Amino acid sequence: MNEKLRKTEKLLLNKDNKKTIRHEDFVAGISKGMAILDSFGTDRHRLNISMAAERTGMTRAAARRHLLTLEYLGYLESDGHYFYLTPKILKFSGSYLGGAQLPKISQPLLNLLTNQTSLIFSVMVLDGYEAITIARSAAHQQTDRVNPYGLHLGNRLPAHATSAGKILLAHLELNEQLEWLEKYPLQRLTKYTHTENEEFLELLHEIKEFDWCYSCEEHELGVHALAVPIYDHRSKVIAALNIVSPTMRTTKEYLVQNILPLLQETARELRNIL
Repeated sequence: MNEKLRKTEKLLLNKDNKKTIRHEDFVAGISKGMAILDSFGTDRHRLNISMAAERTGMTRAAARRHLLTLEYLGYLESDGHYFYLTPKILKFSGSYLGGAQLPKISQPLLNLLTNQTSLIFSVMVLDGYEAITIARSAAHQQTDRVNPYGLHLGNRLPAHATSAGKILLAHLELNEQLEWLEKYPLQRLTKYTHTENEEFLELLHEIKEFDWCYSCEEHELGVHALAVPIYDHRSKVIAALNIVSPTMRTTKEYLVQNILPLLQETARELRNIL
């Protein structure tokens, strides 16, 4: 009887992380509230009710209630017309960075790389369309402009246009790559950005074969980067380790010949610890 009930239970599937939940266990209010918070981003710091409704697919009335509730709880502030995030939202990122293993064990190794090279290094993970910085180092004497690459924790960059993002995409199964491309069409950010699906899939195959990725000016002109995968003890890729530099400061040859071995060695050290 219990087995029959389990078979007839309606399950909801999250296409991003493949998690399932019983329909009766799913709290729609939490989902809508998180959708409101997710609608804020680097491209939109302030939202009014109409913008929030459009971004979340809610009615204006529902978006208004959720915005006002989040303002009441202290996660949003308003000037009477627009809503914007408050510092309280950082408690979640602080809790993650304080408790997650990978950022903690990565930090000393990133600092060592920076001391050796005076360059900027990051550890990034894939989250939907973007690669997110969860640990990073920066040379104290660094004065070159390298925005927006790797300058702060939580920085989110389009995965298809970054070295770390392509490394993470390359280690997905083919069906997962096809699903990703269907959900997130390749957007042109510079004249060097890959925008053709077939060519991009071929590139991902090559990256997986080489087990490292070089990216030049695909996201921002004047910036290039190099990344390697970070494996756990089960040989699963869980993150990417990358170096970012202005093209006027370093050449591709320098990064590949001098920095790539350091990245690979550090990735092996992380694998032994994880």
